[in-house]
Amino acid sequence: MKAIVTGGAGFIGSTLVDRLLAEGHAVDVIDDLSTGSLRNLNEARSDRAHDLRVHQVDIRSPEVVDLIARLEPEVVFHLAAQADVRVSVARPVFDAEVNIIGSLNVLEGARSGGARKVVFASSGGTIYGDPDPSDLPVRESHPQQPISPYGVAKKVVGDYLHAYRVLHDLEFTALALANVYGPRQDPHGEAGVVAIFAGRLLAGETCTVFGDGRQTRDFVYVDDVVDAFVRGAERGGGLICNIGTGQETSVSELYHVMAVQAGLPDLGPMLAPARPGELARSALDPARARIQLGWEPWTTLEEGTRQVLDWFAGNAGTKP
Repeated sequence: MKAIVTGGAGFIGSTLVDRLLAEGHAVDVIDDLSTGSLRNLNEARSDRAHDLRVHQVDIRSPEVVDLIARLEPEVVFHLAAQADVRVSVARPVFDAEVNIIGSLNVLEGARSGGARKVVFASSGGTIYGDPDPSDLPVRESHPQQPISPYGVAKKVVGDYLHAYRVLHDLEFTALALANVYGPRQDPHGEAGVVAIFAGRLLAGETCTVFGDGRQTRDFVYVDDVVDAFVRGAERGGGLICNIGTGQETSVSELYHVMAVQAGLPDLGPMLAPARPGELARSALDPARARIQLGWEPWTTLEEGTRQVLDWFAGNAGTKP
């Protein structure tokens, strides 16, 4: 398979690139390196047996349309995004430029280049808005009523994917991701609480928990998520599929698990005021992905957070 991965130098994207290369696929990475890092691709780039090329291009630029068309990919994995909800609230126009206009450029390139499919990284934590706790874990049939510009943009791109499927016969699968975590995650990112805790715990520093710590998230390990992307290249046409565990984990529970693993169970977190607009609870029902993609998560929270701690310990002092 000849594939393009937008955002391929990022945390999830680079892990997907590694998986595709390991399976013998040819991969072109498109990334402006504003948040991603070539360091994430060091191992992949150093193996001369890999068919890998990296293009430093901003998806907001019309140049990306011609680039994708020229590369003639079979599948485009579209992960490039402005992924910080807080930034989207503060700078909604910028968010739309990246996440809507940038995505349209990618779709136009895929259409012009004869791609058969786009696999899109949507956001299960934002497109459904603030669902009632009785609706958890949320199914794909739940109304999409996002309450942040970031969530709105992800919803809009989903609508464009449907339109391109009807108008141009460009197939798609949209993956509504839960809170993805794992090695290479940026501890300064908006959704990087696992990475933040790992860095501070390994440094023997106090972690901050906003609110009372009872807010929940659906934490899903990056390798499991990448497996869903790979499966999405062949299955799930025309669908949005939740990619999560279906299980709620409170931030306090997450902290306790990681503090014990780091050997610091008595180093309690510091509580800070809750952040405005933060969801109280979140979890995604992955039943459709199980049926349509043959996918289900296999990494437990304990196994996954241990991998993160080990990775951060081995990369101390280096930029993710």
